[in-house]
Amino acid sequence: MDAHLWDERYAAADLVWSGGPNQFVAAECADLTPGRAVDLAAGEGRNAIWLAQQGWQVTAVDFSQVGLDKGRRVAEATGTTGVEWICADATTFVPAEPVDLVVIAYLQVPAADRLAAVTGAVRALRPGGTLLWVSHDATNIAEGTGGPQDPSVLMSAEDVLADVESSGVPVDVARAERVARLVESGDHRGEEQRTAWDALVRLTRR
Repeated sequence: MDAHLWDERYAAADLVWSGGPNQFVAAECADLTPGRAVDLAAGEGRNAIWLAQQGWQVTAVDFSQVGLDKGRRVAEATGTTGVEWICADATTFVPAEPVDLVVIAYLQVPAADRLAAVTGAVRALRPGGTLLWVSHDATNIAEGTGGPQDPSVLMSAEDVLADVESSGVPVDVARAERVARLVESGDHRGEEQRTAWDALVRLTRR
């Protein structure tokens, strides 16, 4: 990972990602009672902003200051409050106190960094707190569309569960599976609609 490269990527476009939340974040978090949340690898803050609009107090963490600054501007423009923006490494960040929700969406990193991020996230949860992980699945290269083409930064839901088990934190798993995500025409250079494959894990700390 290189924060400078991501700074350049965020600086080169209006919004790299869509303005709305990831569809799985919105669906999986809709039934949760708002509390304190951390959005790790928040990028331009689309998920953090959506969570804040649902009543969460959110800490948005990313190593790209440019991405966070864009997220802050979007939040201000939409009148969204309740987001704290912190420039830090998502694989090592530790919140000051246990939280009710950790969202990690599309943190595509090698296995050792993924283990660090997942372990830290599970340990940051209060009992009853939720971890939601969404990423490009390992099968997406051959069967899907878009996303990284480097197999070393892709994973399955089972890989994430193995990381959770390594943390030693007891959890109850609600979902751990490969999920389909429809890519709209135009998102990938004018291609017709295609299916991307993601890994999704939702669990609760006991």
